[in-house]
Amino acid sequence: MPIRIHLDRKLEERGLTLTELSERLGMTLANLSILKTGKARAVRFSTLEALCRELDCQPGDLISFSQEGE
Repeated sequence: MPIRIHLDRKLEERGLTLTELSERLGMTLANLSILKTGKARAVRFSTLEALCRELDCQPGDLISFSQEGE
């Protein structure tokens, strides 16, 4: 899939675990794990907004696009 999620990078930069982030956001660990591993097929804007607010970043810091084969 050419859309990449960089949640793991942001968590590492902030010194947070996925469990801590799920507690702060009030989201399930399972849903965040699906997003982190790139298995999510969709992301709600409200979820993206909450992630950006909590991680103090922009959407482009969490999501990127790359051509197939790159």
